[in-house]
Amino acid sequence: MDNTPVSCKSLSPYYHVDGKQLEEQYRRHLSDFFIWDQLKHAEDWILFKENIGSHLSIDELALSQGELYTIVTNKSANGRKGTIVAMVAGTNSDRVIAVLKKISKPARYSVEEITLDMAPTMERIAREAFPKATRVADRFHVQKLAFDALQQIRVQYRWEAIEQENNEIELAKETDQKYKPHILENGDTPKQLLARSRYLLFKPKNKWTPKQAFRAEILFKHYPDLEAAYKLTRELGIIYQKTKNKSVAYTKLAQWYNKIENSKFSKTFGTVARSIQNHYQNILNFFDNRSTNASAESFNTKIKAFRRQFRGVKSIPFFLFRLSKIYA
Repeated sequence: MDNTPVSCKSLSPYYHVDGKQLEEQYRRHLSDFFIWDQLKHAEDWILFKENIGSHLSIDELALSQGELYTIVTNKSANGRKGTIVAMVAGTNSDRVIAVLKKISKPARYSVEEITLDMAPTMERIAREAFPKATRVADRFHVQKLAFDALQQIRVQYRWEAIEQENNEIELAKETDQKYKPHILENGDTPKQLLARSRYLLFKPKNKWTPKQAFRAEILFKHYPDLEAAYKLTRELGIIYQKTKNKSVAYTKLAQWYNKIENSKFSKTFGTVARSIQNHYQNILNFFDNRSTNASAESFNTKIKAFRRQFRGVKSIPFFLFRLSKIYA
């Protein structure tokens, strides 16, 4: 059965009815929204104890106007009915823990594994609500830190290129000369080269197009620090991709950490290295079952699509009611 959400407004052209009026009729009369057992507290939290499973994910989601909700999902439901375990307004760990502790202790203690990002609040929620579960730091959040550090170096060089260009333009004006920008081998100016190299730095070399490969060659020739930082980022990705053994991963991550300490990138990549050091155990737990938070990210995408179809969230309780009908 297709569980794709359908709005009353999207049905209105087919049935020649006013979509807004149909939606209001559904909310007030056709649905059981007003006798929903979670209605009184829906804006603050909803909980479906029966949906708890052995493998969970915990993440945060901007539900409406940037307001965050913490969401716990059951991986075995595969983004279908039975996925939502809990949704709690905000990311305050005490509040989320209090809601999750409404689930019986035997059920919570039966959770074997939970994937999460590296936020301290998420760590505390997982530790206190599911004390027997192995906590796994999502690999994509770890790698994103490295990509952010790499992009920070690129952006810094770009600001320097913009400043250099401004200085050259002003000098040309002062000397009553026509400004001629410095054009590189592929037709880019340094400023353009650095701006247009953003996406290729996210990719491994074998995924570059011929134009990206040529641009990268020029980029690394003029900015060798970027090449060194790019290699560090790729090395971290390779550890995740190719390492199967937890003890081997421990050694390789330690070696990668040492490279950071001995490099000139201690200010940017040093933050990444320290984050890895502070979450070492959760990061290493990935290499047991190679679990990620991809299911949570995928489910968040479904919620965003649901929200777009309904043209935003006018009533949070009613939105969560419709969401729970499909996914809880």
